[in-house]
Amino acid sequence: MPTFRTSDPVSQADASRPHLVLVGLPGSGKTAVARAVGKTIGRQALDFDAEISRREQLSIAEIFGSLGEANFRKLERALTDELRETGGMVLSPGAGWIANPGCLELLKPPGILVYLKVRPEVAIARMGSATTERPLLLRPDPVAEIRRLLEARKALYMQSDHTFSTDLMTLQQVVDAIVALARG
Repeated sequence: MPTFRTSDPVSQADASRPHLVLVGLPGSGKTAVARAVGKTIGRQALDFDAEISRREQLSIAEIFGSLGEANFRKLERALTDELRETGGMVLSPGAGWIANPGCLELLKPPGILVYLKVRPEVAIARMGSATTERPLLLRPDPVAEIRRLLEARKALYMQSDHTFSTDLMTLQQVVDAIVALARG
């Protein structure tokens, strides 16, 4: 079984249960929600960017800068392929994962896709100065860029099994909603 050292070791991955896969724009809260949901329901939470960064011993910005986005997407797909052999985790892939050809199909079904919907302006505000750590947002107008990303990915996000509009929800409200879904 693959080792995911950056996952929260709450429990062993359980191939008999589907993964919960959180998708959405940068700043939608995928990582924070995944950790909190995993802890609450006793499942491992795995942030794809942290795992890829650990394996490559480079930050995501360094991977994009030195290896390029295409190579990052290959690493992302390889990780997704590994996760196909496991189950029962709460997964937080990067925002562009859903647009990486074949990735979605590797996990869904049986994975349960949960879209954390957020308006671009809210996402940018949530990220604050951390937008400088997001290679695809290093543009003169990050809000316009995130709007462009949303438009390009909207149809993919809408393939999710469940959607939660997180603009007016607290982190705890989002976590509670997904925990209820997982236990339902």
